[in-house]
Amino acid sequence: MGKRIIFNSTRDPRFVTIRRGGTLTDEDHHRLAVWAADCAEHVLPFFEEARPGDDRPRTAIEQARGWARGEITMTEARTAAFAAHAAARETTGAAREAARAAGHAAAVAHMADHELGGAAYAIRAVRAAAAEDEREEAGRAERDRQRNQLPDEIRELVLDDEKQRNKKCWTLFEP
Repeated sequence: MGKRIIFNSTRDPRFVTIRRGGTLTDEDHHRLAVWAADCAEHVLPFFEEARPGDDRPRTAIEQARGWARGEITMTEARTAAFAAHAAARETTGAAREAARAAGHAAAVAHMADHELGGAAYAIRAVRAAAAEDEREEAGRAERDRQRNQLPDEIRELVLDDEKQRNKKCWTLFEP
């Protein structure tokens, strides 16, 4: 699972808020952040088992939710995202992928299209934690669990984004 940039070179207007010239409502932006936080929280134990006492990824997930509730600023959430990514660089395997998922979840406040980062890195965490002969199935099960958690209001948007960026996301979202 090599490292690749998971973003398109041109921003998808569906992930740009209306006030910035796109079509994304604030409510759906908040839903994307909460869903990404849910994806990341599901795999957070992989990080916390490897790095007990390091709360940067957990804080990032909490900040994603806090931003969605209007309790913190985008800048505060983005700062938490940077901290979670720094934590990821200090570890390996499933722990690293879980911290990256948390970082992307918090980064949704800054750019909504980070939502797939939260999901993709959570899938990578589950796969990294599984026995080698069970990784594909574990990844599919995590993908399906994430899809079952999608709110109806953003379901079509996220599923289409998965199709559009599947190759950039290590083909983790294949049917």
